Amino acid sequence: MLSPIGNNLENKISFSASNPQEKKLNYSHDTLLKNNLLTRTRIGFDKFTNALTIYPAKGITGNKNSNFYEFLTMGTIPYIAGSAMLMGVFNLANKHFSHFDKKKADVLGKKMALGVIFYGLAKNISKSFVTTPVKHLTGVDTELPYAKVNYELPDSVNDTDVVSIEYHKVFESIEFPRWDLLYGDDSKGEVRNGYYDKIAGKLGLGDNLNDSDQEVKPLIREVVVKTNMAKTISSYLWAATAVGLAMQKPWEGFMDGASFKFWKKGVADRTCTSFVKAAKDSAKLFYHGQGQGIGKHSGKIMLGAAALSTAAGVLNAVNFTKKPDKLDASSVIIPTEKYEVC
Repeated sequence: MLSPIGNNLENKISFSASNPQEKKLNYSHDTLLKNNLLTRTRIGFDKFTNALTIYPAKGITGNKNSNFYEFLTMGTIPYIAGSAMLMGVFNLANKHFSHFDKKKADVLGKKMALGVIFYGLAKNISKSFVTTPVKHLTGVDTELPYAKVNYELPDSVNDTDVVSIEYHKVFESIEFPRWDLLYGDDSKGEVRNGYYDKIAGKLGLGDNLNDSDQEVKPLIREVVVKTNMAKTISSYLWAATAVGLAMQKPWEGFMDGASFKFWKKGVADRTCTSFVKAAKDSAKLFYHGQGQGIGKHSGKIMLGAAALSTAAGVLNAVNFTKKPDKLDASSVIIPTEKYEVC
């Protein structure tokens, strides 16, 4: 049975009556977080370490507090393992080939490994190509994170106030967004509808609306749905473009001379300089192409498709099917006329 949560929850969690332990808790309730690089890095590190340690242990032992969030979070581990396996398939068997075949396989294997890395980076980074312009134009940050505090069932009779932290996004659920986290706190002197007033202004609905939250919520939902679709489509196209870039010949020179022994003098500078040069040369070759016919223009086509999908997605996300009418009672009721209520 869970004991009442006291006011000291912000400072410590008691795990056991017989062996009390103090642990700092960053959040005492569901808390909206800033969407910046530091927060995203911290969330990513926390989720990754938990997916390697805590969540598998809970699943293996059949812990009753193991949930779907933890299951989804552990999905990053097979993704990384699969990427490493894909790299290994093209490189680990090279030693069994003849010298000539080994050299050819080594070049292809290294390019494939670089392609896997570029694919993962491009797929994740390119999502901001859609979400950032949408946020700037509408004020709606579809990636806005928050920390969710879970009060778990005790594993033994001595456990009290067992708490875990999950990281979600405010608009993770289209049906049930966390609207409550977007209202201002009256006790802190914040305007209750401050967030919604800002969005209403951005969307051209006017200022000082009586119920700005009710006016903009349907529009925010529409922005989220369209943005999610746009970033999904464009991110795969950018990832494919990155793989094409990784397959270019200039990377061969970089991989032959690159070294990860950065502690040696001058190695880091030479490697970074070589990487930048290979990236520039590969980008030029990818864009201008080689050979004849459509193959020569395949790089332009791939890059154009990715850029076009991004631009079209952003334009679609900020183009609303229907905006609420900006009318109030004074706009439809004439004071000098008489009306009958039916």
